[in-house]
Amino acid sequence: MKTIRNFDELVAHLADRKERRRVAVVCPNDESTQYAVTRALDEGFVDAILVGCTDEARGVFAKYGADRVEYVDAADADDAARKAVALVREGRADVLQKGLLNTDNLLHAVLNKETGILPKGRVLTHLTCAQIAGHDRFLFFTDAAVIPHPTAEQRVEQLKYVVETCHAMGIEEPRVGLINCTEKVNEKYFPHTVEYRELVGRVAQGEFGRCIVDGPLDLKTCLSPEALHKKGIASPLEGRSDAVIFPDIQSGNVFYKTITLFCGASCAGILRGPLCPVVLPSRGDSKLSKFYSLALAAI
Repeated sequence: MKTIRNFDELVAHLADRKERRRVAVVCPNDESTQYAVTRALDEGFVDAILVGCTDEARGVFAKYGADRVEYVDAADADDAARKAVALVREGRADVLQKGLLNTDNLLHAVLNKETGILPKGRVLTHLTCAQIAGHDRFLFFTDAAVIPHPTAEQRVEQLKYVVETCHAMGIEEPRVGLINCTEKVNEKYFPHTVEYRELVGRVAQGEFGRCIVDGPLDLKTCLSPEALHKKGIASPLEGRSDAVIFPDIQSGNVFYKTITLFCGASCAGILRGPLCPVVLPSRGDSKLSKFYSLALAAI
């Protein structure tokens, strides 16, 4: 498979492979969600189950036949979330997408211990795929939205999801940088750097499949060969990381907001850990970002 380097290539790949994922959309009653779902329908990589759809919203989807769009009635947002999650549990949906409802309403259904879709022992985390001007390929990073201070166990799962997603994008041997403010291990002030070295050792033993992981490294030495060589640091990443893992939510979130605000980056974000990818956009995300997030979930 050819490596997918940008969102145009991702959408083209999904259209060419002619496999339609079934997306359960919770309350698809806002314009941006409708844009994302209808464009994905038009591109041919999803079929949709619309849960809690208003009569007005049904009109937007009226042009699609019953073989492409199904409707499920719901009493309110909570009922819609429960019914959409049930579709995933029953194997009738491959992707879950949030529409016009509060994030808490959807997550309550996703995380319900009896009827939810996060298996025991799995870690819920956020994964972002960014297309940044001047950068010749996607950059994946985690976690900018869910886990405040990842434990060593949670970071293991983050790495698994990152590597898996990179492989799905055709990156045969993804390079993953473990981010810190410096490249030095410091147990006193930055205990996560000790965990980084342990994680690198586990990667070397083949635990995570085909990938290259190194850290602690700062962001520039992960992504710039020039910065790496100027510092005289030897790293198998060679300053060409495909993905980075941040030490905490503050650094990940600041990075996300910086590249979108000042660099005009296009981003897609999904939740990993549940039985299926969950498209959980924030209120500030554009309709295009929601479409790209659905495309990321579909692959």
